[in-house]
Amino acid sequence: MLTVDFSRFPLAPGDRVLDLGCGAGRHAFECYRRGARVVALDQNGDEIREVAKWFAAMKEAGEAPEGATATAMEGDALALPFPDESFDVVIISEVMEHIPDDKGVLAEMVRVLKPGGRIAITVPRYGPEKVCWTLSDAYHEVEGGHIRIYKADELLARIREAGLRPYGTHHAHALHSPYWWLKCAFGVDNDEALPVKAYHKLLVWDIMKKPLATRVAEQALNPLIGKSFVAYATKPHLPPVGAA
Repeated sequence: MLTVDFSRFPLAPGDRVLDLGCGAGRHAFECYRRGARVVALDQNGDEIREVAKWFAAMKEAGEAPEGATATAMEGDALALPFPDESFDVVIISEVMEHIPDDKGVLAEMVRVLKPGGRIAITVPRYGPEKVCWTLSDAYHEVEGGHIRIYKADELLARIREAGLRPYGTHHAHALHSPYWWLKCAFGVDNDEALPVKAYHKLLVWDIMKKPLATRVAEQALNPLIGKSFVAYATKPHLPPVGAA
């Protein structure tokens, strides 16, 4: 299940991509399939080891084009172990809402992004997320949990302050918002509640089968209750030193 829309976020074979806070690796895997040279970075060692196994399996199965590469590594988003201007593309999906120093993370992403490079940032959308926080303290008051809810204009302002130029936004995963509302209403750790189990089965069926009816429904509902807010931006080229 991808949150970044690659039809709005072009990726060329050979692009060097950083998937920052990659988690289980969903965006890193898609970039690898598209022929990119991917670095998937996360502070969770267990997840990184699983991502590395999947990269190896994809290579063995011939899922990645010739020239594509993939590396999984542990690292700190506030102190990236890369030189300046190392990447053509940076993706950070559902991560910034967890990090106290979000401005520091943005600064690091800008530092390692090449001029003219592209960045995709996704966070939980304000409205659906606010419902979750209202229904359940346990949803966000956990170690490593969500510490803030972004309004769209607030996130875009931070992106601009970091020196990036936003060029597009959209919402995603509308069908997932009711699932999380149910989880929060019945208990975030209570997966046995009948409404939660039933809706989870619907989501799994939707992800596996991708039926036209749910694709159309989600597209129509995304502007209203999309679970994620997605912003795309570029890093401008600086004028030559001494230019007027």
